Amino acid sequence: MNHHHNYIAIEGKNIIKEYKMGDVVTRVLHDISLHIEQGEFVSIMGPSGSGKSTLLYILGGLDNPTAGSVLMNGKDISKFDDNRKSVMRRRNIGFVFQFYNLIPNLNVEENILLPVLLDGKNMKSYKKELNNILEIVGLSNRRTHTPRELSGGQQQRVAIARALINSPEILFADEPTGNLDSKTGIEIMELLREINQENNKTIVMVTHSANAAQYSSRRINVIDGVIT
Repeated sequence: MNHHHNYIAIEGKNIIKEYKMGDVVTRVLHDISLHIEQGEFVSIMGPSGSGKSTLLYILGGLDNPTAGSVLMNGKDISKFDDNRKSVMRRRNIGFVFQFYNLIPNLNVEENILLPVLLDGKNMKSYKKELNNILEIVGLSNRRTHTPRELSGGQQQRVAIARALINSPEILFADEPTGNLDSKTGIEIMELLREINQENNKTIVMVTHSANAAQYSSRRINVIDGVIT
């Protein structure tokens, strides 16, 4: 892998996140700064309640910091309005969650193409892209199955394919193996590593599993809202 052309894909500057409940202010993230280079596979690790998922959602534009900024390609996404944010989420980033979030009555192909549909693009023009992605995630022979006909691991592969269909610059994953047995979890991690290395896709993953983190190229440890 040649690293000489890598640039900063995403940067967090002095991120603070607080939640207010009545008069009580809880600070979840304390002044976090980090940067992730294009092509890196980063694991954000930490115990339950450490703030790692909050950090992931802020980096991915799903949540706003109370203070500080998030720069994607040098642009501060925390300043984007809702419309610009949702366009960015559809086109520049992909999200994979612990519980797949597939639409039960859509088949594999339709689930994968959902972001294309939501972006108002022509589904037919994505045929080659779809076949390619089905090949990568190993589901070419399952394209007309619905989620209930698939195993958990296969459903997570569909979710990964869906996250990749718009060729995002960055793939965010929140505990992607959290709902899977260890053997299936390893297969999903191997798939993510392959996507990172062979497709040069930047991946930012939250996990509490040291096994899952072994597949990444760098670890960031978050404890009590601070990078240690």
